Amino acid sequence: MDHLKKICVVGASGLVGSSIVRCALEKGYNVNGTLRDVNIADKTKYLYNLVNGNKLKLYSAHMENELDFLDPFEGVDAVFIACLIPVYKGQDGTLAKELSYDRGYKEIIMPTVEGCLNILKVAKNKGIKNIVICSSTSSTNPLQPVKFKNEVDHWSDEEIQCREKKYTSATKTVMEKAAIKFCTENKIRLSIILPTGIYGDAVLPEHLNHNPFAWLKQAIDGGYPRHSETPNDSASMIHVRDLANMFLTVYENRNCSGRYYGVYKSIHWQDIYAECKRLIPQMKIPKPIKGDAIAPTGFDFSRRDSLGIKIRNFSTILKETIDWISSEPFGSN
Repeated sequence: MDHLKKICVVGASGLVGSSIVRCALEKGYNVNGTLRDVNIADKTKYLYNLVNGNKLKLYSAHMENELDFLDPFEGVDAVFIACLIPVYKGQDGTLAKELSYDRGYKEIIMPTVEGCLNILKVAKNKGIKNIVICSSTSSTNPLQPVKFKNEVDHWSDEEIQCREKKYTSATKTVMEKAAIKFCTENKIRLSIILPTGIYGDAVLPEHLNHNPFAWLKQAIDGGYPRHSETPNDSASMIHVRDLANMFLTVYENRNCSGRYYGVYKSIHWQDIYAECKRLIPQMKIPKPIKGDAIAPTGFDFSRRDSLGIKIRNFSTILKETIDWISSEPFGSN
């Protein structure tokens, strides 16, 4: 049975990776996890203190160095790659949007692509045949907008993304295509989860410094949320526990492969803030939009729904996240 097998989560201290670790341990898996420095106790103690933390072993690993993954991948049946976080600056700190095409490709895109391929090469050499990668919905924006986009037919155009200096988004598109090519050639079963807007209860305190947790904390403290003026736009979201469950489900179901949206749905910001105001009366409400609200991003969730996972709805996602932040889960600072 899969739940008796060992898995490895690369990027175990990240928001997604740590929740995959949490979910896997709760299900009884033995888990190896990698992070850049295993000696940082402020990270590792929260992972080892998870339920069944005695089934977890952590390693230091950098995706630039294939040798770092030899020990973490020993005896594992699947590798979950959750370390490919967005990069927004070049090597000298220049913002991605200010880089030339050549620098953007070399400094933003290629380190992630090469790092992912390094991990895949070690997995191949270890005989690992199951890979799950965390990517982003930014790779699924077709050139001509559609009413409902899907994961099979719709891809972003990386060349256009680069010409528009959207190197961070292009990274996901290029990386996914490279990973699919590698895994196809080497007969490795690959699933790619495409999330955005991750809410819920995080594992490490440092996650609270990032959105949406940071702007929800501002709202709870009586300030403005993410915006002082409501954008005429939508935002997608999912609860981090539902997302983690999706990762394990595509691994456990041997018929699963390919791309899956890791999203509940997309909600207009005016509806997000209306619900926030209901749940957080003290919040400052942003100025309303001007004109008619645009339609939220439309998704075809056929593949996601085929997994049979019960996903929390919008109101539940927000309430659980707000209640969790309000509880001061890591103590007051």
